[in-house]
Amino acid sequence: MLAYFLAFLGGIALFMYGMQLMGDGLQKAAGAKLQKILEAMTGVLAMGILLGAVVTAVLQASGATTVMTVGLVNAGLLTLKQGFGIIMGANIGTTMTAQLIAFKLSDYITILIFIGFLMQLLARKSRTKYLGQVMLGFGILMLGMDMMGKAVMPLRNYSGFVHFIEVFSSNPLLGIGIGMIMTVLIQSSSATIGILIAMAGQGLIPLEGAIPVLLGDNIGTCITAVLASLRANLTAKRVAAAHVMFNVIGSIIFVILMPFFIKFVLLVSPDGDIARQIANAHSAFNILNTLLFMPFANPFIKLVEKIVPGKAEIISMRPVYLDKNMLNTPSIAISLAVKEVVRMGELARKDVRLGMEAIQSFDADKVKYVLEHEPVVDALERDITDYLTQMSSSEMSESLTTRHTGLLHACTDIERIGDHGETLAKRARKLVEDDVVFSDEAKAELLQLSEMVLRASGRSLEALEKNDKVIAEDAVRLCREVKQYQKEIRKNHITRLNEHICNPTAGFVMMELLINMKRVSDHSKNIAQLVQGTF
Repeated sequence: MLAYFLAFLGGIALFMYGMQLMGDGLQKAAGAKLQKILEAMTGVLAMGILLGAVVTAVLQASGATTVMTVGLVNAGLLTLKQGFGIIMGANIGTTMTAQLIAFKLSDYITILIFIGFLMQLLARKSRTKYLGQVMLGFGILMLGMDMMGKAVMPLRNYSGFVHFIEVFSSNPLLGIGIGMIMTVLIQSSSATIGILIAMAGQGLIPLEGAIPVLLGDNIGTCITAVLASLRANLTAKRVAAAHVMFNVIGSIIFVILMPFFIKFVLLVSPDGDIARQIANAHSAFNILNTLLFMPFANPFIKLVEKIVPGKAEIISMRPVYLDKNMLNTPSIAISLAVKEVVRMGELARKDVRLGMEAIQSFDADKVKYVLEHEPVVDALERDITDYLTQMSSSEMSESLTTRHTGLLHACTDIERIGDHGETLAKRARKLVEDDVVFSDEAKAELLQLSEMVLRASGRSLEALEKNDKVIAEDAVRLCREVKQYQKEIRKNHITRLNEHICNPTAGFVMMELLINMKRVSDHSKNIAQLVQGTF
């Protein structure tokens, strides 16, 4: 019996490894455009469902799609409704694995593995290699299925197991619980369905016993989205809640209508093959459940918002002021670009301010805010640069051309300021983790330097917004004062190190912080000099 159990575990391992190979190969063959496709989706719910299904079929893992979706919602690139649409589609896409498994390909396992291996070994084109990886992965997956089927065969003669199957076949709630636990433990709904098909193929589980397990499997797979949302914002948490509620409510409905659902599955699976019946039941549940929810998407979203209450902070990576319709009118387009660049600058300054405040007095929420919002600055820099680049084809006056060039440079400097804000936030967290403490004198100097840096950067952005050379000159003066005071702090700190007032670890960190603050000031000076025309 131990040998059969070990063979069963080996079968699961091969199945999951094969599935991973398939998913990786398909993703590489499709290119790194999957997230871009999701980002570009429209607000049409049906389009979100279609994209979710396609992306999941390519990734061969609904968990990867849900994690990606939670991340996009957290970043403000998708709304709650759009995220919910993708997740409904992901539930449909993940059934593709079961459909592939249901094909009787056991006689061709070794051929698939051999051809896949040769393609990976001999192919010169990357895409061919990736397709070889897909074939190799599918062959290994089927080999794992074959091993699992042979390993569970002796259980047909074990009365205790037969009795257990009879009990949970007549008790759908128990079957749902088993499916949930298996999927949570294995962290793969496709693997759970694979085990189910392998056991059913040996006559161990009837269709009426398998359906509750696959319903529980759909609920259990929600754990991936739940875990991904734990450290995300409120909207992302609502996406995870919507995923759970979608599968739980659907499972309840289908348990109530179980006799009718079984008849429907038998109707669409006339050949009597239990593997195909389970695969079709898996697909049918997710498709029918999605069709059931689609007309009620808006009320359902409102219900989710009530169940997970709170005011959602939208972290939008999208520009607010840029309008491509104005590109043919450069004077207006430049004005819009200025407003967006200044907005980007204020976001970067806020990251720096919160990072500095977290260093003075650690606050995990401030660190989290910076780490969540710094990518917004990066995204805006890309969008603004793209907007300004498109504007280059328009005919502009000399003054507009100078302003246009200055904005391009300013985008780069502001993006760097955002990077330093992120560095300061990470350093604040590291200070707490390493239990590094500054002297009161050092903290007072850092506080004053922080205020000077923020004043200088704010003045630079004001000069950029108003295109005012007088304000720019004042900003440059403030940046020089920052540089001078930073040198003074360095000297003071070296003195404290020599007098053993400060420990060497704190001394190293202090020097790193001074460099980061000075660089924020340097980039602010660059922006001011752009306005002066001395860049």
